[in-house]
Amino acid sequence: MVRLPFDDEHAPLYSVGQVAEMLQVQQAFLRRLDEHDVVRPSRSSGGQRRYSRHEIGAVQDAVQLIGEGMSLVAVRRIFELEAQVRELKAELARERAARHPRKE
Repeated sequence: MVRLPFDDEHAPLYSVGQVAEMLQVQQAFLRRLDEHDVVRPSRSSGGQRRYSRHEIGAVQDAVQLIGEGMSLVAVRRIFELEAQVRELKAELARERAARHPRKE
């Protein structure tokens, strides 16, 4: 079965205008998230920002955190720490699997 681009949550399919409309935010807000390295969408061959479903979820999270009073710098740091936690959990899982291989 052929996988379509919209099946991939990391496929950069959505324009700034589409994301702004979906999330009811200003396009300038999305550009600021990019400029402050909070959410960095892919770029099309023409240089336009293109968002994946994964990045749209990150924008939603940023909107919520900013609504709770966080600055863009704080949101970026929270995202960085969350990524580090994910990496450490994956590393821990690999180490556990290496120490306790499954018996078949």
